[in-house]
Amino acid sequence: MPKMKTHKGTAKRIKITSTGKLTRRRAFGAHLLAKKSNGRKRRINTTAIVTGHTARNIKRALGI
Repeated sequence: MPKMKTHKGTAKRIKITSTGKLTRRRAFGAHLLAKKSNGRKRRINTTAIVTGHTARNIKRALGI
């Protein structure tokens, strides 16, 4: 069997923590920020943990 290839698009967007969790950026923070409240923009600026079946699929795409 050949080696599994890493999905590079996923690898650029997902970071793996030291405990093995997957972190991602939140959506809606790229433009149209003037109409969004400061609290909403602060929440958008934080990272999120990927959980459930999505995390399993991403780990498979990354070859973990």
